[in-house]
Amino acid sequence: MTHETLGNTLAPPAAAPQIELTSIVVPLLKGVLYRDEDAALWAALLTLQPRVRDYVAVLGLTLTLDEAEGYAYLRAPAVEDDDAPKLPRLIARRPLSFQVSLLLALLRKKLAESDASGGDTRLILSLDAVVELVRVFLPAGSNESRVMDQVETNLNKIIDLGFVRRLKPQTGSAGRVGQTPMYEVRRILKAFVDAQWLAEFDARLAAYQAQLANPETKSEAGVSDE
Repeated sequence: MTHETLGNTLAPPAAAPQIELTSIVVPLLKGVLYRDEDAALWAALLTLQPRVRDYVAVLGLTLTLDEAEGYAYLRAPAVEDDDAPKLPRLIARRPLSFQVSLLLALLRKKLAESDASGGDTRLILSLDAVVELVRVFLPAGSNESRVMDQVETNLNKIIDLGFVRRLKPQTGSAGRVGQTPMYEVRRILKAFVDAQWLAEFDARLAAYQAQLANPETKSEAGVSDE
């Protein structure tokens, strides 16, 4: 077989599928993009990162990307320029309730403790463990069933914000499905509750405890979703 014949016989290798810019920006506009959830999209984001930044800048947004932690998201400017033309907000800013803010702070502290211990990079907690984090800030004699329901409700709100993920029930050796809900605290929480905020944690918790006497008061230390 001649070289020419061989060249006509073998087809060139198929090109890898190309991901267009809009296929990256649209998921970012919807929420957080995680490396472990879509490796191909993440790789495309790293490749097209300069173009993505230019594209979203036109919309008044900035790209925040953490390669080490494996997440990326879009943010609106924290301080708006009074001289700049006013643009409609594409990413809503929503104040969080005292209970949700408290739970976010406790989960963030737990994440920091897990990192400091050098354990697993994933922080996975049962519903019972989350309740124990909150219990110290509840009035004595609180109804157990009501506490569980309240914590689960707040966890669902935090799941909607993208800071926590509910894990699928695990099947045991006897074929039984685990009954205790399990949750993974997403590492993007570190970006929203930063080290400076955490350094003032004790003072903030004192403020939280003072508010327990007046649940109707809104938390001034709450984290806003942006």
